[in-house]
This record gives sequence, C-alpha cells and structure tokens, in this order.
Amino acid sequence: MTARTPAEQITALHRLLGTLTRVLVAVAVVALVFTASNVTMFAITHHVSPWIAWLLDPMVAVALGAVLIFDGRLSEYGLYPSGWAAVLRWFAGVGTWVMNCWSSLWPAGTGFGIPRDVDPAGLVLHSIPPVLLIVLAEAINHYRHAILAKIAELRAQVEAPVDEVEPEEAPERSTPVPPDAAIPAVSASVFRTPLVICGDRQVFHPGFPRTSTPVPPAQPEPERLSAGEAANVIRACWVEGMSIPEAARLSTRSTSYVHKIYQRLNESRQALPAGVG
Repeated sequence: MTARTPAEQITALHRLLGTLTRVLVAVAVVALVFTASNVTMFAITHHVSPWIAWLLDPMVAVALGAVLIFDGRLSEYGLYPSGWAAVLRWFAGVGTWVMNCWSSLWPAGTGFGIPRDVDPAGLVLHSIPPVLLIVLAEAINHYRHAILAKIAELRAQVEAPVDEVEPEEAPERSTPVPPDAAIPAVSASVFRTPLVICGDRQVFHPGFPRTSTPVPPAQPEPERLSAGEAANVIRACWVEGMSIPEAARLSTRSTSYVHKIYQRLNESRQALPAGVG
C-alpha cells in the first residue's frame, strides 16, 4: 500500500469529520423518535393537554439536534463554541433521560425521593437511547479534536518550503583558452562628439546622468522557521499584542494560519476561570 501525501490525508480526514457528524445525527434522530411516546405520555399524565403534549419531545429534540450539528460543522473550521453549548447538550440529554425513566424510577402512587420501587427492566430500556446519545456526542467531540490537530500538523507540512536544488557547476572547457587577443582601441572622439543644434555650434549637454541608476540588491527572504519555533513566535506575538500580519512575518507563516492560532489562544484565555491570567 503506497503512502498517501499530506494533502490526500487532509482530504480523507475531512471526509471522516463529515461521516462522524452524519452518524451522530442519525443516532440522535432514531433515539429521539424512540423516546417520543414516553415523553408525550409523561406530559399527559402530568395534566398537560394531549393537543400540546406531543410538542415537548420535538422541542427538546430540535434543541439537542441543533447543538450537535452546529458543534460538528464549526469544529471542521477550527471553531469551538463556549461552555454554554456543552450545558445545552447535557441539559437536553439528561432532561430526555429523566422524562423517559420517570415511571420506572417513581411508579404511580410512590412519592418523590430516593427510588425504592424501581422497575429495573424499564429503567434499562428507557435509559439506553438518551445515555447512548449523550456518550456518543462527547466521544465524537474528542474525535474531532484529535482529527483537527492532525489536520493542522499536515497543513504545516504542506505549507513548508521545498528545498531548492543547487545548480551544478559548468564543466571546464577542454579547449585551451587563447591568450588575450589585441582588441583595437576605439577612438575617443566617437564618444566626445558634441551635440550641435541648427548649425549654431551651441552644445547642449544632456541633463540626465549617462550611467544608469544602480538598483539596490533584493533583500533575501528570511529562513522559514520550524513548526515548533513558529508556534512559539506566534504565541509571543499574541502575548505582546502584535497584529496578525506582523506575527505572520516574524513566524514565516501565512496570515490565515496565524489567525487560527490567535483564535485558539483567545478561546483558551476565555476558558480560564476568573482571576487567572
């Protein structure tokens, strides 16, 4: 099996991200359809009109499905939502589990508190869909982080400069070079002929220099830093508050690459508890 290039691996990893999102959405739809009847009956037994009781499960399903889909799509672009997305995901999942397992934990006629008359079979039956959905969502979230880290590593390899091939020296000529031949001298009068205008013998010397203006030598491009050195330079620029173009110049990376690193550093700072620098 031939090894794939970094670009081909990046394409394959992006396809894998899309597959993970589709699997999660499919499991979410099946699980929420399975729990729809239990949630509806839970609402009806607690004095909710049957005309609107069926709305409870789709309401929770839409909220949970939205956060799962958007988390997956945003992570493909290197964007990570705040902690409120995790709060919404867990609240919707745990809420669905409680409504499904209520009758198994607290059957009719028992008071609320520590469950004493638990229906084990009903508890297992109604726990599998919501718990499976919550655990799968968290597992896929970790998969996405690992895949995106690998994609960033492969992109750094793709953007690395290719070593230039040094030109070979021309072979020495086998034919001996003759000694310097006598070059006939050119008369200086050829270059000293005055400029005559209208036969008036007035000479007008040119007002511009006869020699061309020297062109300053081009500045050599800085040597490209390694991935680790570039990351350290970008982090230092971020700490000092430098702009993205300046950080890109110092780290020898593109502005889009520096923008992603800045964004992750900003998000990591926001995720720190209050009072921590």
